[in-house]
Amino acid sequence: MDKLNIVNTVFNSVGALAKTSDFVAAGLQEQTVFSLCKQGYIERVKHGYYKLPDLSDPKEEYLLSKLLKKGIICVESALFYYGYNDFAPREWTISVPRSCSRTVKAIQEEVPVKAYYVQNEMYHLGEATGFFNGVELPVYDRERTICDCFKYRTKLDNETFNKALNAYTADDRKNLANLSRYAKKMKLYTKVMNVMEVLLGG
Repeated sequence: MDKLNIVNTVFNSVGALAKTSDFVAAGLQEQTVFSLCKQGYIERVKHGYYKLPDLSDPKEEYLLSKLLKKGIICVESALFYYGYNDFAPREWTISVPRSCSRTVKAIQEEVPVKAYYVQNEMYHLGEATGFFNGVELPVYDRERTICDCFKYRTKLDNETFNKALNAYTADDRKNLANLSRYAKKMKLYTKVMNVMEVLLGG
């Protein structure tokens, strides 16, 4: 199989974004990959990642799914996803373990990302999945998102905070048992319940 056929086979297998290691695994040498890039047969997206030159740049959602394996959509981006906020944030808000700061800095060259660094024991609490512009990404569920609003209260403006809580209160899909459980684990129980009791009329 010639080099270009190998390239096409790799992209057909892995999707719009291929790593150097994908080409090497298919039988090309690293030097050949660099050479194909110089010749314009493939195009470098960022260090170690390539796309076909005739394709438009991959969507931000797709880049997130490929470049930030340890990342969960949270806070502002999650609020927008659940309809608890009317406007899309200028940057993706992502929860990551504290060990991932280097990865976050690397992806910020390609995608606007604001990272919330989370302790390992709290990282997976309330993790779910959602579809963003057709791309499946991990996202915190409604209850974890609301708890995070309390946790990061000083980073949110009053309008965003109040709108989120009122929208959650009116949401038929809310799960108050999970909200209570998460709030206890995150040591936010009193704060969360005092406000929710007022909003729920209890």
